[in-house]
Amino acid sequence: MASPTNFLVHALLCLALATTVFSLSPKFYDKTCPQALPAIRKVVEAAIHRERRMGASLLRLHFHDCFVNGCDGSLLLDSTPAFETEKNALANLNSARGFEVVDQIKAEVDKVCGRPTVSCADILAVAARDSVVALGGPTWKVRLGRRDSTTASMALANSVLPSPFMDLAALINNFKDQGLNQRDLVALSGGHTLGLSQCVTFRNRIYNATNIDPGFAKERRATCPRTGGNTNLAPLDPTPAKFDTAYFKNLVKQRGLLVSDQALFNGGSTDKFVKTYSLNRNTFWDDFAKSMVKMGDIKPLTGKKGQIRVNCRKAN
Repeated sequence: MASPTNFLVHALLCLALATTVFSLSPKFYDKTCPQALPAIRKVVEAAIHRERRMGASLLRLHFHDCFVNGCDGSLLLDSTPAFETEKNALANLNSARGFEVVDQIKAEVDKVCGRPTVSCADILAVAARDSVVALGGPTWKVRLGRRDSTTASMALANSVLPSPFMDLAALINNFKDQGLNQRDLVALSGGHTLGLSQCVTFRNRIYNATNIDPGFAKERRATCPRTGGNTNLAPLDPTPAKFDTAYFKNLVKQRGLLVSDQALFNGGSTDKFVKTYSLNRNTFWDDFAKSMVKMGDIKPLTGKKGQIRVNCRKAN
């Protein structure tokens, strides 16, 4: 009969092995397909070279994937008789974009690997990082080994994706539900240093808000009328294709485009983070990288769960 000590050692070894097998790792594809990550970077850089805005779009896809039942590639699935695509959720409809770039990445990666080796969920995580780097931002080691879901939920996407109209309390709770704290909330919101937003998402703010710089409101009204022009675009900060601290500098001046942006600097508990990031690029970069890794760890499918999709738009 095994001694209690030996039994404990055996149990701990089993636990360690299970943790190793099922946890994400930056080295996940080092042996199975070392060419995978360079292939992803090549396609991302080419896409951003064609259209600078694509970097923001790819970053947003990873974010909107992770918030809906974890980072499992569910956002990429098209509708089937069994479920309606998350692409039709309010936060994604006519605004989530870059799906064709993901298809290009998938084709290129499967070609260099010789078979479907890299999950669509991992492609989103790596493409987000490569987009930030391509637009002048920080890098980080992406933890890999996610597998892809076989289903999606528009209803869940509608209930959990943060809205551009949320106040600070709602934002804090929304991120807390994902295991993310207030520092993560502000750092990840800094992703709005990239990209554009549609008039319909900020119209009410530029015409009715009191916590807005009057000159900025007037400037934005020029391309966002009181009625119509819902899809007219405006930059989220003055340098929408450069990963910098302009977003936070804008918030300090009450020039946040969205209600949910300015809520981060409006006399509340997150003001201190905004102020710090507006003054210190390196602190923002460090925190953004850490929070991206943390977000990428939300409920991944690993081991035997899920699948490696052949086509990111549909289950095998």
